[in-house]
Amino acid sequence: MKNLTLVIHAGAQQALADSLRALEQVQGFTLTPVEGHSGYSGADPFLSARDKVVGYVPRVRVDVLLVDADVNLVLAALLSQQSFQGQGIYWVSPVEQQGRL
Repeated sequence: MKNLTLVIHAGAQQALADSLRALEQVQGFTLTPVEGHSGYSGADPFLSARDKVVGYVPRVRVDVLLVDADVNLVLAALLSQQSFQGQGIYWVSPVEQQGRL
């Protein structure tokens, strides 16, 4: 199992959620509002004046638990969509164990 983590601009949340729901490899995902700071933040055209002053950018973190074989398929589907270009970052982490509480 792998955990695909995406951190995207908050304005792209609905489009990303819709795209993930349309993929049969994705059984579910978790959306978490987050704020971040990076050197790239100042060049973000979606920032409000408040965000530029405060120095934190509103983002959404999305975690998707996937079977190893599905990671590249899901990433390819998301990367092929122009609406997400330049909207965020992603990484893939191994999952050693998972279950329900």
